[in-house]
Amino acid sequence: MTVFSSIDPATGETVWEGTEATPAQIGEAVAGARMAFDSWADRSRQDRIDAVKRYQAALKARASEIANAISRETGKALWETTTELAAMQGKVDISIRAYDERTGERETSTGFGRAVLRHRPHGVAAVLGPFNFPGHLPNGHIVPALLAGDTVVFKPSEEAPLTGQLMAECFAEADLPEGVVNIVQGGRDVGAALLDQPIDALMFTGSGAAGAHFRRKFADDPHVILALELGGNNPLVVWDVADVEAVAGIVAMSAFVTTGQRCSCARRLIVPEGKAGDDIIAAVDAIAGRLTYAPWDSTPEPFGGPLISVRAAQQARAALQGRIDAGAGVIRPSKRIEGLSDAFAAPAIIDVTGVNVPDEEIFAPFLQVTRVGTFDDAIKAANTTRYGLSAGLFSDDPRNWDRFIQRIRAGVVNFNRPTTGAAGDMPFGGLGASGNHRPSAYYAADYCAYPVASFEASEVRNVEGEIKGLRA
Repeated sequence: MTVFSSIDPATGETVWEGTEATPAQIGEAVAGARMAFDSWADRSRQDRIDAVKRYQAALKARASEIANAISRETGKALWETTTELAAMQGKVDISIRAYDERTGERETSTGFGRAVLRHRPHGVAAVLGPFNFPGHLPNGHIVPALLAGDTVVFKPSEEAPLTGQLMAECFAEADLPEGVVNIVQGGRDVGAALLDQPIDALMFTGSGAAGAHFRRKFADDPHVILALELGGNNPLVVWDVADVEAVAGIVAMSAFVTTGQRCSCARRLIVPEGKAGDDIIAAVDAIAGRLTYAPWDSTPEPFGGPLISVRAAQQARAALQGRIDAGAGVIRPSKRIEGLSDAFAAPAIIDVTGVNVPDEEIFAPFLQVTRVGTFDDAIKAANTTRYGLSAGLFSDDPRNWDRFIQRIRAGVVNFNRPTTGAAGDMPFGGLGASGNHRPSAYYAADYCAYPVASFEASEVRNVEGEIKGLRA
């Protein structure tokens, strides 16, 4: 058996240690989910609601413990992980409403009887969790799947296995039937082995490259539903704004929150040429220099923590340096934070105007600035990406917003709010390399069940007279 560990990126201490699931164990988990499916799907809707409500209660009872575990595994500040646990609990009630609204049952009377719309679960869903929100994001797939009647095999991120284990314990405390929720721990090989099993759905949150791989893998297997929530090279346009300081604060929240490890973080800041743009950049730079990054249990509580690992920080710095080597100007260099692990990375700002840089997100608190001459140029620059997850506009002129919302290509588009602003009772997802048109959050109900249209009569009736041209 292969032993692997979860490491606190702030200290290098081991948080969790365990063994990777073997191919036989992965097969047993999928077989168990398959065996449990029919009886779980046949349960009444209220039974399934009651089960996820018990899970919600278990999350609430253990919220502090799980929030601390997430902070230890990811390095995120406790204020963030406490919010994450609240979102996990709130997801249950939101998912119940979403199922009723988007995938419930509807009946209409007709001349011959009735037309009925029902929704049926797909079967066994594989859920692959990410490290940046290791509780909230897989929870956002699993809860709607269970409500729909699917059974689940969950592989947590190998960077946050303790969080996955605690979630599995909460499901066990909810007294779900055996096989309804199964967990397999391990790295990429375990995930690959899981997807080689006979599954009916893949629900994944992660990188655009991984999503592209899954599209190719299942291209000839169309019965497997793919729900891919991927990354983004997200633009933030600032145009015709008087209060530069207010803008700078929201830009900083968009770009640097969670140490840049949100798929909805702003990666590209697009501003006017000349003094207006210079003032915006200077204000953002000043705020970036005041943000505090420190271990999650520091006093006072920091704005952010480290990246998920030293290796991730090294890769991010190398990507940043590649852009500088290509000609990008340095406005704020990425500095190591004295006295802290090399997993920490302070915010960086570079000017890429006129420089050919890769259309890829850097999952770190690094912001790229582009200066343009007109607002139309700003929209064009914002759309110059193969991604389409989130985008934002800051402007005092509502006419700019009217034009922006008509032209921008992204699934989450915010006005005078951070690009990271999202809500569980709204859809969350993107187009292009950012997803596959199956947004999550409130719309997760859509990919957890398929519609069945039925036309029904209470008795068999002779329809001979209704068939045109029928001859004796």
